[in-house]
Amino acid sequence: CHRSGEIGPMPFTTYKEVSNYGAFITHVTSTGYMPPWTPDPEYTSFIGERFLTQSQIDLLATWYEAGMPEGNPKKNPGVPEFPKGSQIGEPDLVIKMPEPYAHGGDMTDQYQVFVLETGVTEEKFIKAVEIRPGNAEIAHHCILAYTEKESSIIAAEALDRADPDVGYESFGDHGVPVDDFNFGEWSPGATTKPYPPFIGKRISPDGRFLMQMHYGPNSIEHEDLTKVNLFFADKPVQRRVKLSMMLTGSLSEPFFIPANQVKTFHGRTSFAKDISVLAITPHCHLLGQSWLCYAVSADLSDTIPLVSIPEYDFNWQGPYTFQKMKHIPAGYTIHAICKYDNTKDNPLNPNDPPEMMTWGELHNDEMFLYFMQYVDYLPGDENLDSNDLSQDEYVDFDEDYLFPVWPDSAASNENVKIAFYLNEQARVSFEFMNVRGDVLTSHNLKNELSEGIHWDDVDLTCPQGTYFLRMKTSTGSDERIRIEVTD
Repeated sequence: CHRSGEIGPMPFTTYKEVSNYGAFITHVTSTGYMPPWTPDPEYTSFIGERFLTQSQIDLLATWYEAGMPEGNPKKNPGVPEFPKGSQIGEPDLVIKMPEPYAHGGDMTDQYQVFVLETGVTEEKFIKAVEIRPGNAEIAHHCILAYTEKESSIIAAEALDRADPDVGYESFGDHGVPVDDFNFGEWSPGATTKPYPPFIGKRISPDGRFLMQMHYGPNSIEHEDLTKVNLFFADKPVQRRVKLSMMLTGSLSEPFFIPANQVKTFHGRTSFAKDISVLAITPHCHLLGQSWLCYAVSADLSDTIPLVSIPEYDFNWQGPYTFQKMKHIPAGYTIHAICKYDNTKDNPLNPNDPPEMMTWGELHNDEMFLYFMQYVDYLPGDENLDSNDLSQDEYVDFDEDYLFPVWPDSAASNENVKIAFYLNEQARVSFEFMNVRGDVLTSHNLKNELSEGIHWDDVDLTCPQGTYFLRMKTSTGSDERIRIEVTD
């Protein structure tokens, strides 16, 4: 039982340990203070939910009022075995900061970026990223970026060398352009869950992680040594996780919260094509009171609930992962609504008396931020159950299917991975064409392939521009996808 900065760890492994806190347990569960879970479970459901039903709360109260009887010790199942150093199991690779970072006890916020090598000797596909903060006393949140841009890596390493401390200071972003702004994230209360089958991310020996740590104010100097657990996919992923961020630019009015006012802001965004949402992260600071996020069709006839947080708690937040991906059709508008209390009635208000609040990176500033992790929609996504499927299972298509290439925007003279699904056994050939339909190269696979998902490589030896990849099968299929080749 732990709430950041307020209640220390309490072991509940034996009857005696539990009964010693019987009165306390009854109080914090009856008031909703514990367990820490702020999303409304009747609005939407997420993986790793931590809440008690009213009947469970009543049962605890009845047990306490009855004198806390132990029950039959023979039926005690014992203490479960939890993974050490991870929420989900043994990681394939652990990377960490090059040395501990010392955050001074001067009651200031600090954003520090650490340059981390990937630790791999060959290309790897990632099915889960777990960030393990080294010191919860000062760790406010972490955003892990990834880049293979040579210019960004050189610039980041130069910033690192120029800063006398380990890492380099960078408020706002990672200080240099990156390929993936949110490769992984952590905030208090965050849980880790692997991506659904054949969905994930990719790293290479040439890439670098840029780990931005936000350290909150503290009166005592602390050290932190945060680690990142990487879990490899058994097979290459063919669908890249993408990120959408709703910031103040999505609001219908400037982001100012006057002193002594309760104010609500409403953000909106939309997508030109269907998407499948894996996880969402609404984020604000100490003035935040509630969040409501949903998607609505253009004719207002359909609403897709995403998350409702009636009582936002800054100490318990993080990404919320859907058990089954949420299909948002093209043209739907995604709404994110957050209410803020900048009055003296808000006990967490950092200013006494209240002052006008606006956007800022510091602990005592305020934010309106809505992350959304998604992939381009494929038929059957909404039926994929993250708790049930293994890496070897996938939705069956009714016909042959050619997946988008990896990466979806590739450089000239680069190999890209392609994945395709065959509905029945067949021979397969590929043609690489320009926008006029001229065939530049062709490739016939030697062997007849079985039903299921398969992979191959395509060499993009061509100038910058738009191209098409065509897949033909001996059973009559003719599938095409678009490829953008960059410098």
